[in-house]
Amino acid sequence: MTLLTALVAGLLFGAGLLLSGMVNPAIVLGFLDVGGDWNPALVFTMAGAIAVLAPVSYLVRRGRITAAGPCAPAATPRRIDRALMIGAVIFGLGWGLSGICPGPGLMLLTTLGPAAFAFVAAMIVGMLGTNIVARVDGPDG
Repeated sequence: MTLLTALVAGLLFGAGLLLSGMVNPAIVLGFLDVGGDWNPALVFTMAGAIAVLAPVSYLVRRGRITAAGPCAPAATPRRIDRALMIGAVIFGLGWGLSGICPGPGLMLLTTLGPAAFAFVAAMIVGMLGTNIVARVDGPDG
């Protein structure tokens, strides 16, 4: 059941990325260009996602339902540390420069385009690099 739930969630997520245009870097860059030729289309995507997530999140936090059985534990708040800030800056720069974030980047692999492979390769190198740096610096950066 857990595998089926994950498969359905992944298919819905992928379909949402395709339908919203999030796999098209030009649309994403147009959304991020608030000082130029701004394209507000992704605001509606975000609003739709929040409208779906909000009631489900409320019910899960109240312990009434989950998709896969027992209620998932709530995330514990963490302090904002150096590692979080550096990661957020790197993610934001990468997204702003390329118009691609990890989910759409994986979807773009289906185009077999060199830019998609370069993005995913860079993403993998970044994830591996993060693990190496975390081992050297320790868990708190």
